Amino acid sequence: MAAQEHDPTGGRTRTIAYVVTEDWFFASHFLPMARAAVAAGYSVAVVTRVRAHRAAIEATGARVVALEAERSSLNPMGAGYAAGQLAAILKALKADLVHCIALRGILIGGTAAAMAGIPRRVYALTGLGLIGARQDRAGRLARTGLRHLVRGPLETARTRYLFENPDDAALLGLDPAEARVTMVGGAGVDPAAWAPAPLPGQPPLRLALVARMLWSKGIDTAVEAVRIARGRGVAVELALHGAPDPSNRRTVPEATLREMARDGVAWTGATADVAGAYAACHAACLPSRGGEGLPRALLEAAACGRALLTTDVPGCRTLVRDGLDGRVVPPGDPGALADAIAALAADPDLVARMGASARQRILEGGFTEAAVAAAVMRIYAELL
Repeated sequence: MAAQEHDPTGGRTRTIAYVVTEDWFFASHFLPMARAAVAAGYSVAVVTRVRAHRAAIEATGARVVALEAERSSLNPMGAGYAAGQLAAILKALKADLVHCIALRGILIGGTAAAMAGIPRRVYALTGLGLIGARQDRAGRLARTGLRHLVRGPLETARTRYLFENPDDAALLGLDPAEARVTMVGGAGVDPAAWAPAPLPGQPPLRLALVARMLWSKGIDTAVEAVRIARGRGVAVELALHGAPDPSNRRTVPEATLREMARDGVAWTGATADVAGAYAACHAACLPSRGGEGLPRALLEAAACGRALLTTDVPGCRTLVRDGLDGRVVPPGDPGALADAIAALAADPDLVARMGASARQRILEGGFTEAAVAAAVMRIYAELL
């Protein structure tokens, strides 16, 4: 008879601790994952900076534990202090697995897990932000340092990686085909909740850019492209849906957004009805400069059956197939984006075909909430 494997938990329910810097980010992207973990029988805790989304997270059956860690701070002492606090929290929770979300969550959460002696870790890189978007020497050095840190002292034999695009895996020196690497369709979307609405009539071609108002999202590129296209006589309008992010050094000031809101460009501020914003447009526009994982804005727009205008950067090009689901143009090139806008404005049938293709991409390409949650639950089952 085979010897029974020792259970270090003493038969108690296994505990998964999610580490994420902001409660709004978890609430907007990862509630289905928490619900799936609870449904699978795990005890779930979300350790985060608590602001306005505790109730939404707790509604999944997860426990919320507050941790103050400033997202925009690069102070190593501040990060070290937060990691120390987090290590104490993880020990108190008796966490069996730590699931770290986004770059800062990985750095602080991985350090805390090491301090707490927890080898089972899931590192979910949801994009590189400014570090990924910068193409200068400082950006290259930062990416090299990141690779050596994550793949060095923060890695264990029981570390698993979640990536939203193959470029981020390669940056950390990992092959997407490796057993410890899982590629997921971002956080996934619910295709029933993001259902297509009839396209508005044309002209004009109506574009929606839904994002935090950051320079890295290409807000200025979109505005300039629309002005170029309108200067050529193209009937096009752009609606910017989103607010500045005071915690991000690359935020677009409100005064600048108000100046942009002219000549076919409207800035609406943050919206609670993203589906309504897409229902009112023909195509979604996200001319990102890079640093993306897999933009949720594009996932939601695609699920809504809208053509996608984006750039040739990691994450965006992972989802959008140029000429099928939309157009992929070089980043920081308003002229090329204006050309793509003009092509869509001249061909309403093409807009409709691309939107339908984008919807099928979500349904069949592993970009649904169910597909992402199933992939993550397989990792948990393997590790636990």
